[in-house]
Amino acid sequence: MQDPMDDIARQARQGSVAAIIQILNHKLADARIRTRAVFADGMLQLLCEATMAEQLERSVVVNKIQQILEAIAPRNIRRVKINSRIVHEQQLLWLEEISRNPENLLWSEEIVLTKPNLFKQLQQAFKNDPALPNKSALPKVPSRKLRERSRFRRGLASGIGVSLLVLVAGWLLYERLAPQLNARTQSQVQNSTTTSQPESAPSPTPASVSSSDPFAEAVRLAIQADAAGKTAQTAAQWLDLAAQWEKASDLMGAIKPGHPRYETAKDRVLLYRQNSQLAQQQAIREQSQ
Repeated sequence: MQDPMDDIARQARQGSVAAIIQILNHKLADARIRTRAVFADGMLQLLCEATMAEQLERSVVVNKIQQILEAIAPRNIRRVKINSRIVHEQQLLWLEEISRNPENLLWSEEIVLTKPNLFKQLQQAFKNDPALPNKSALPKVPSRKLRERSRFRRGLASGIGVSLLVLVAGWLLYERLAPQLNARTQSQVQNSTTTSQPESAPSPTPASVSSSDPFAEAVRLAIQADAAGKTAQTAAQWLDLAAQWEKASDLMGAIKPGHPRYETAKDRVLLYRQNSQLAQQQAIREQSQ
């Protein structure tokens, strides 16, 4: 049976922000540091919060987080900006808040993660490859059959090794060429849009509609999270629910005093935050089982 923590680590290596947050919070629990993260503008924006400034000593926190993230080696994440502040009970959308009021931060530092070398990538791939035979499970067989089976295993392992080398080489080539291809595709789409459509007032997109009414977007996320919580079973699913409740709470916190639902939003900030914490606790319980 697969360890749930292995599944979370696999998702973190694939670039799942929710899984990265879970691992960071687990590793930093002894230091009583809570982390929140979002991927924006091509980098992982990370917020570290604690009740006292002494817990957020800059060199210690930056060094520890860099070691954790480089051990995870999340796909397509190289630049990380680490921000720190004293924990706030009622929080707005934190990335927007610290962008508007950077003076509220204790400190902020951007780091670049060291990319793991090819040998470590291959070692990790062999470690997690379920196709490799388990030697301890082999029954006792005659020596002739054992030699034949040994040759078969060596051939299989060699074939898998060659396949992995080809896959890794293709992946590295894709990582190098992907930004150029994406930029070229976006440029072509923008040019075709400019030439094919007359100038007119842009119609509101779903993102702009939801950002203009954070209350409605928060309610929508809460309804989805409540429905998904009735069927969630794995630690990864509970982590996704925790992130969804967290986002809904942040959106409620962004409601201004002049909004007609401001009083309701204030109550739901704490309610959704508690739901997020309950989902995180459930994820931890699933991991321990």
